[in-house]
Amino acid sequence: MHQATLSWDHCRSLLSVYRTGSLSAAARTLGVTQPTIARHVEQLESALGGTSLFTRSPQGLSPTEAADALIPHALAMEASAAAMVRAASGPDDAMAGAVRITASEVIGIEVLPAILAAIGADYPQLAFELVASNETADLLRRDADIAVRMVRPTQGALIARKIGDVALGMFARRDYLERRGTPNRLDDLSDHALIGFDHESSGVQGLRAQGLELHREMFTLRTDSDVAQLSAIRAGLGIGICQVALAMRDPRLVRLFPKEMTFSLETWLTMHGDLRGNRRMRTVFNHLAEALTMYMTEGNAA
Repeated sequence: MHQATLSWDHCRSLLSVYRTGSLSAAARTLGVTQPTIARHVEQLESALGGTSLFTRSPQGLSPTEAADALIPHALAMEASAAAMVRAASGPDDAMAGAVRITASEVIGIEVLPAILAAIGADYPQLAFELVASNETADLLRRDADIAVRMVRPTQGALIARKIGDVALGMFARRDYLERRGTPNRLDDLSDHALIGFDHESSGVQGLRAQGLELHREMFTLRTDSDVAQLSAIRAGLGIGICQVALAMRDPRLVRLFPKEMTFSLETWLTMHGDLRGNRRMRTVFNHLAEALTMYMTEGNAA
């Protein structure tokens, strides 16, 4: 393969077809024409010595093994290109430009917006890119600049600061308990509508390691979205586990078994070491650390 024949446009089209499963959907996503996408894929296949990247199936275009092997490299190119754009959005010594932050669903949706609003009020020339996902972003690949993680990072190139432990507890809405009765013992929970996961995750395994016996069949509502579980508790659908600090902000929610059902998830704030010299990254990192530490304290004091 001649290096000059490989372009980012071709790799970006590859990623779009891989994600959408069709040339037309990929074209709509990138804002180009379908023939352009088809040409990019053909040129990439040619650059790879005629290797076929997609096959047609009833569901659309299916990636071949060759395409699967290329995707991690194309994702790295995509992350690097996005990081380059963020780096160019403001000088290293200025409080202006973009900062990309990733966090779990609940932290990203329920907690960070208010914190970012306060930071933005002090530094109006900052722009935030917020990724709320339970998938762990690769900071070494620059998928994000700063990450809030519920597991201790292991990569040596990252700056990592433990900011506390997120307290978890069992809650139900007051009118649900009035309707179904308040359980007095843990055994009484078998007579109640419970809210929990659909598929096991590392978070579920962590709770089980702390002594909480959980299995899918015990739940009346099963969802892998932590935000959906929180919304269901708030709606009065049943009893579930959520972050204490969030639940205590809602006077309609009642905590159950505060001694027996108390768990925690350690929380880390991480950033790539190469960003320590960037003023806006360092400032946002420090503001997030302070605000999230206060949030953790609120939950653990309840």
